[in-house]
Amino acid sequence: MQTRYWNLQNDTDGVMLREAAALIKQGEAVAFPTETVYGLGADGLNGEAVRKIFEAKGRPNDNPLILHIADKEDILKLTTGLTKQAQLLIEKFWPGPLTVIVAKSSIVPDEVSAGLDTVAVRMPSHPVAAQLIRLAGTPVAAPSANLSGKPSPTDAETVLADMQGRIAGIIDGGACTVGVESTIVDTTGEVPVILRPGGITREQLEEVLGRVELDPALAGAETLKPRAPGMKYRHYAPKAKMYVVEDKEALKLLPLLAKEAAKFTTAAVICGGKAAETMQRAQNLHILNWGSDTTELAVKLYRLLRRCDKLGVGVIFSEGVTEDGIGLAVMNRMRKAAGRQVLTAADIEALLKNSTQLKSFVLK
Repeated sequence: MQTRYWNLQNDTDGVMLREAAALIKQGEAVAFPTETVYGLGADGLNGEAVRKIFEAKGRPNDNPLILHIADKEDILKLTTGLTKQAQLLIEKFWPGPLTVIVAKSSIVPDEVSAGLDTVAVRMPSHPVAAQLIRLAGTPVAAPSANLSGKPSPTDAETVLADMQGRIAGIIDGGACTVGVESTIVDTTGEVPVILRPGGITREQLEEVLGRVELDPALAGAETLKPRAPGMKYRHYAPKAKMYVVEDKEALKLLPLLAKEAAKFTTAAVICGGKAAETMQRAQNLHILNWGSDTTELAVKLYRLLRRCDKLGVGVIFSEGVTEDGIGLAVMNRMRKAAGRQVLTAADIEALLKNSTQLKSFVLK
């Protein structure tokens, strides 16, 4: 398949967006920018078109999709009814990086909901996304526009690297500003439940709703049938083995661990500015500095993971952050990318005492 590429900097009269919307109307899949990450969109009411998303990504078909709409009232035809909690969230946070789980209506194909009786809906704030959805004249089903399991794309060039030849077109609308996917909240029960943390924080939700729970899957509990994207499978993963270093004592040992690991393979450390200053430079060691705060890390995390792939890194050590604010979403993505492999101070001390064990650890 030939993949069209539209750079909207050259779209002075809107022709490119109309071409992209026409392809969606014809049942094709098109990548487009949102404020969170780039999405891979198709007509969300056309089951055959939705299947093309799964085929292009290599995505398991039991992993539900999000329907994207351009106007708040568009959700009404997609659901059998909105709870009070859903209405409050829609009024406060739409358009924006929040997805609500609602009881689905009969027009939503099973391909979108993975056979569930609920559907995920969001109204993106990105003007290109909103205009595309309106031009297409249909809710647009869209997961992130990457090969399944890889780090999500936050620019069009990354989409092209994964999707060229797999989809009908890519809309280049510049870099995404949030950097992690939308928050997903199940509003169908008595107490709203966060199924995936994202651009709207738990604290913001609690200001509106009061009590909000976290789904046990966020702490690693097994999920047999995911109710929302990102709950069951390993996501956001680089090619290299990745380990998260969270506690303070372990972080003190990280500079020495990284230096020693680089003796056996190309290593990378993803860390903030203060930690980067303590890192010991060494051959085959890349220090990837995300900056000064967690919001900056959220914007850069997927790009840094992709950079590790380009550098041919064999092992990645990533500094963890606190889980307040956007940190909850960042740590969710980081742990998912690492397959929940976390190094404690005791783990690192044991590795540093035995070079043979360390070599086996980084090369396994």
